[in-house]
Amino acid sequence: MRIKKSIKTSLTGVAVAALALTTLAACGGDDGTSSEDGGPESADIRVWLNGTDTPQEARDWLKKTFEDQNPGSTLTIEQQEWDGLVEKLTTSLSSESETPDVVEIGNTQAPTFTSAGAFADLTGDLEDLGGDDLLPGFVDGATVDGATYAVPYYAGSKYIFYRKDVFEKAGLEVPTTLDEFVEVAVTLKQDNPKPANFSGFWFPGQDWRNGAAFIWAAGGDLAVEDGGEWTPALASPESVAGLETAQRLFEEASGAPKDGNEADPWTPFCAGEVGMMSTPGWVKGLIEAEDTGCPDTFAKEMGVFALPGDDGAPAPVLLGGSDIAVAAKSANQDLAREAVALMLSDDYQTILAGAGLTPAKESLAPLLGDDEYAAATIEAASNAKLTPAAPGWANVEGSRVLEDLFSAIAQGGDVAELAREADEQMSGQLNG
Repeated sequence: MRIKKSIKTSLTGVAVAALALTTLAACGGDDGTSSEDGGPESADIRVWLNGTDTPQEARDWLKKTFEDQNPGSTLTIEQQEWDGLVEKLTTSLSSESETPDVVEIGNTQAPTFTSAGAFADLTGDLEDLGGDDLLPGFVDGATVDGATYAVPYYAGSKYIFYRKDVFEKAGLEVPTTLDEFVEVAVTLKQDNPKPANFSGFWFPGQDWRNGAAFIWAAGGDLAVEDGGEWTPALASPESVAGLETAQRLFEEASGAPKDGNEADPWTPFCAGEVGMMSTPGWVKGLIEAEDTGCPDTFAKEMGVFALPGDDGAPAPVLLGGSDIAVAAKSANQDLAREAVALMLSDDYQTILAGAGLTPAKESLAPLLGDDEYAAATIEAASNAKLTPAAPGWANVEGSRVLEDLFSAIAQGGDVAELAREADEQMSGQLNG
């Protein structure tokens, strides 16, 4: 009953989002812009960045460089949170008075907004922004009927951070198969009774983004496409098997909150509560930083490896990341495009790479380095997957059906029944 109640509540937000997107598409111009001449020569450009992924150094560089190159203009960065972003973007992008000029959006959320006319057409800018050097999967995900409405900002496959000291104490080696990984996670939890919330594998209940790896590794999927129509696939036997693996990890290996999310993973790691966790590479910098991490203690025991699969290759993990786009209703189209160009410049992308984020351009991948962290990034990315390219995928994420599903599984719910309930909700969302 818990998941049914939360699903009913979240549907209201999705209905509002769908209505606003419909209104947005109806009001948009033919070319997706709000100003025929590209807007004024000077203005205050508002850039929405999400969460803490973009390092402060990059933010400072963007503001200073933009303002130096555009006298009389200012650039204001407004930080948004990933939680609730879809509904906030839907409302803001549909209003000429409230819309930001440049927005960061999750690469999995972009298809819904591009299909609805929320973003300006950047097709004519692609060559100057990087052309064929831009991460192709991200460009494809933001392209509709041959027109591209968003460009890659950064990518980041998840891999496993682990404590070498707790492995050594337990006499464990880095696992080479997924089955071994599960057993190692359970063993670490059993061998570390204190603190009581210690996690052999840190796995908060809402963390479907890491949970998807177990579905894919079992041969299942979130949704499948046939003849242009998308159908949910969580209740398939393969997907249920993957969800059952996730449930075992929730119950026997994780001390994280069963209804918690995966935000700020460096906090429990630096509190000595984590044996292993699956996070993007940029978390390394936060663990090693004086103000956010533990450079003098647990950071010194940190190692990494790609989540192993059962066929000699890495397990299929979610290829996460972000796109950037110019809002269709921005009155400052030319200046907004200049900001996007700076965010894709080699100087800016070099700063992102230094923070562990995979650059938007393939040619800049060597900037990640050649240490074990770079090797884990490259290995994890070699078998990474994207979320379904369904036109309504942002509706799925906005409804939080996957967070509700995994949290209910973490709390001991019937996996097959919960998967069927989630499929039922998703069936009305996937196709827009």
